[in-house]
Amino acid sequence: MTKTTETVGANTYQRIKRDIIFGTLKPGSKLKLETLKSNYSASHSTLRETLNRLTSEGFVEAPEQRGFLVPPVSQKDLKEIAELRIILESTALERSIKNGDTEWEGNLVAAHHKLHLIEKKIQEGDYTQKEAWKRYDWEFHLALIQACGSKNLLALHEILYDKYLRYQMLVLANRGEEAIAEHKEMLNAAIARDASAATEALKRHIEKGLEHTLEAF
Repeated sequence: MTKTTETVGANTYQRIKRDIIFGTLKPGSKLKLETLKSNYSASHSTLRETLNRLTSEGFVEAPEQRGFLVPPVSQKDLKEIAELRIILESTALERSIKNGDTEWEGNLVAAHHKLHLIEKKIQEGDYTQKEAWKRYDWEFHLALIQACGSKNLLALHEILYDKYLRYQMLVLANRGEEAIAEHKEMLNAAIARDASAATEALKRHIEKGLEHTLEAF
């Protein structure tokens, strides 16, 4: 496989995954190769490879003899994703606080600063940067657990985070000051190396986000 082919494949994967997460490709909709070929300017072989990869990660379903489709959504699925995220992210956070050095602290503070600035814009009613908002949210949560020392744990967490994010984007759930305060609490506890307080704040943050999303679902 040439580097050009690899680049096209990676780009196609990222674009389709993004459109699933942000709702451009609706839950339950069929993913027809001809339509995808036109929309993403990719070959059938690249699209099949991409869809198979997304299927293995749970972002696409491939029912027998029915082609590919975007997974439907349900409250049960969202609750399970949230529960698994709490387990994985709490474990990673505990390890990260134990292992984190000065560089980890600096990256965490910087990630929180960017998130805080855009959260204020969202709170003021500016939803034009919702993708940037969620990117900064992801970067903050990743910065919290970045020093966990496990690539496998980070990879599994990323998949779960993106699945959780898909539900948030469906209802555009934003909790305003409450979520802002929770992020600040997590930051302070992590910097203070208080793993118990940090994981408790994280658990409460995810559970409150779950409740808010379910109410708007």
